[in-house]
Amino acid sequence: MDTVSIFWFRRDLRLEDNAGLWKALKSGYSVLPIFVFDRNILDRLEERGDARVSFLYDRITVLSHELQSLGSSLKVFYGTPMEAMRALSSSYDVRGVYLNRDYDPYASARDSEVFEFWKAKDVPVVGAKDHVIFEKDEVVKADGTSYLVFSPYAKMWRRQLDAYQYKSYPNKKYLDRFYQCDAFEIPSLVAMNFERTGIEIPSAAIDTDIIKRYDETRNYPAQKKGTTRLGLHLRFGTISIRALLRHGLKHNDTFVNELIWRDFFQMALYNFPESREKAIKPKYDRIVWENNEDHFKAWCAGKTGYPIVDAGMRELNATGHMHNRVRMIVASFLTKHLLIDWRWGEAYFAQKLLDFDLASNIGGWQWASGSGLDAAPYFRVFNPTSQMEKFDKDLRYIRKWVPELDTHLYPEPIVEHKWARERCLERFKEALA
Repeated sequence: MDTVSIFWFRRDLRLEDNAGLWKALKSGYSVLPIFVFDRNILDRLEERGDARVSFLYDRITVLSHELQSLGSSLKVFYGTPMEAMRALSSSYDVRGVYLNRDYDPYASARDSEVFEFWKAKDVPVVGAKDHVIFEKDEVVKADGTSYLVFSPYAKMWRRQLDAYQYKSYPNKKYLDRFYQCDAFEIPSLVAMNFERTGIEIPSAAIDTDIIKRYDETRNYPAQKKGTTRLGLHLRFGTISIRALLRHGLKHNDTFVNELIWRDFFQMALYNFPESREKAIKPKYDRIVWENNEDHFKAWCAGKTGYPIVDAGMRELNATGHMHNRVRMIVASFLTKHLLIDWRWGEAYFAQKLLDFDLASNIGGWQWASGSGLDAAPYFRVFNPTSQMEKFDKDLRYIRKWVPELDTHLYPEPIVEHKWARERCLERFKEALA
């Protein structure tokens, strides 16, 4: 048996500036890189044409080619992580398993099982922090408890930040330490029961001009380059969060604030692992939702009669993307105008968003519904018409996605704003009393 260390790629699909890979390459053993197309996750996806899977497949293929140019290859499994670990333990003399930490509940349970498996074989499993700047319990109050409000968290986050947190790991110095082997075969998309889609994947390039103007352009969905569209690449680690922070610190403080929100939501998911099912503020689980299925279908299809809501949902359905400002508007509309449980919206976004990240998705939906950390107060109900007039006054974004806007084909509003707002305030007030 060949003696190796294993590096397990997960949400860190790059060779450069990769914390866990850096540790593996310095372990003293040849590094066998692996990836698992995890059936525990893939088998739950509803659509064969899931663009995230084809993106992931393409990125894995590129990564394998990069490794082949170094005389190595990426060993790709299609199955469960534990099936992969058992196969590795019977084929190699494994001296260490290296990975970057992940904080969602499934990942935590998966990694605990993997840790116990290798511990029984006296093989260390070494984790690293890679996809956040500060993780779980690094930014806390003086008494050691977690922040529940963003502003003091952000203040402490900035106070603790120094160059060490965003330095680049010098992986390039050690790329000759990969396990040398012939190319491993990658299972095809078809073999995994998936197919390609026509959805366009945004570039992984960091556009400095967008970051420089981010505070001025980020709220306007018609702006072609108003936001970076890098969420997908942060989710799968095809870019480094540290590299992105360096650009933000140099060019735009508002952009840095968005990265802090990302850490804040990751910390929240770690501390509240049941937050996909339960409101972080327990009182909000007393709300009596309407959960009108016809209204939900209209919201999903972009046929509510509120143009900016409908434009956002149609953009999501067609491209897997929705502008950040519009995400807040459609989430507020679902939970407050329609009084539909935020969990329905969170699940729909999870199914459709290219850049779906569990922590950010839960954080955003609990924020919109008032039930999460530092959430919008229940009496803050976005007026979709006012939001449209403020952020898309020329209707450029709306007309792109709702071409029938001024015709008889466009539906009347499914609820009247003033009535819906008053119903929401009364219903929330009753539950929170």
